[in-house]
Amino acid sequence: MQFTDDSAMTRSLAESLIELKELDIVDIAKRFVKSYYQMPNRGYGPAVVTVFQKLRGNKFTDVISPAKEQFNGQGSWGNGGAMRVTPIALFCYKDYDKLLNTVSKATQLTHTNKVGIDGAILQAVAVHQSLLLNPSEELNVINFIDDLIHKMDEIEKDEEGLDLSEPQPYKIQLGIIKTLISENENGPHDEKVIQKLGNSVTALYSVPTAIFCFLRAQKLIAGIRTENPFRRAIQYAISLGGDTDTIGSMTGAIAGAFYGEEKLSSNLLQHCEASEEFRNLADQLFDVAVET
Repeated sequence: MQFTDDSAMTRSLAESLIELKELDIVDIAKRFVKSYYQMPNRGYGPAVVTVFQKLRGNKFTDVISPAKEQFNGQGSWGNGGAMRVTPIALFCYKDYDKLLNTVSKATQLTHTNKVGIDGAILQAVAVHQSLLLNPSEELNVINFIDDLIHKMDEIEKDEEGLDLSEPQPYKIQLGIIKTLISENENGPHDEKVIQKLGNSVTALYSVPTAIFCFLRAQKLIAGIRTENPFRRAIQYAISLGGDTDTIGSMTGAIAGAFYGEEKLSSNLLQHCEASEEFRNLADQLFDVAVET
């Protein structure tokens, strides 16, 4: 199965961090654009393609303005920043403050709206939080959510003037996750999850959904016949429909960070394009993270 734009941009970001051992947004922008023009049929959205065209047009002399100009100067609210941040979570796993700053800067290459940036930060924080947990111990789901709520409370401060219907929207979405996850043992109906959390291309209505899918898959889910919680999380994310490749990718990133390689089926990986290449990139990225 051929990977989509999610993995293409994740790979470019990882390669840049490995080779330069630091965040260089000009280098990342060049890699994004080169990867797109080498294989444009990976499902890139029209908005990000416009950004890439402008970056190539200005020869990377200004790598932020093309994204700032999107949507009448408001920038994108999409999940394109969140879908690719996993390498940063690993690269900065020893330094939480560095993680927040690095994700923010890297996301602004394509998404400058604060809701889009905060979505990328929430996804990176969820992956980072999972990396630091022990998979041999039962996950305390409520504590996991409460930790994210506490962190997003700090991140979403000072949101006046953003023309949002509700302040701190990610904190609100995390509260909804807490309510849904606490429902009866069979869990909420899929329709309710989609209605409350969403399954769209916007960060606000996809990143919290991915987090919910990871947490919901801690227990068996009706209709999904697997004992493997990693696979169960991804299958559940796909079953919700909508922007399945990105929500599935984000769910898999959080679950993979928690469970580790032993839960990844080698048989399944054989059907995934460049899976061995991505494994090697993860090893190299970890080596860089330990060294720096």
